[in-house]
Amino acid sequence: MWKIWLMFDPRRSLIALATFLAVLAFFIHFLLLSTDRFNWIEGPSASVIELDLTQSVAQTRQETVLESLV
Repeated sequence: MWKIWLMFDPRRSLIALATFLAVLAFFIHFLLLSTDRFNWIEGPSASVIELDLTQSVAQTRQETVLESLV
């Protein structure tokens, strides 16, 4: 293992690794911020909230209809 560090400069290698990991972290965070589900700064958009609300209302209505049939 120590022979690998004779081929590569440790300072350059560690700086390159740290730079790559920082760029990867920024990319992943910006990718998540661009989605409605995982945007923790602005929250979900109004259309997503309305869609969730209408789905939950429809599901509640179905449950009450099924309960009344039983």
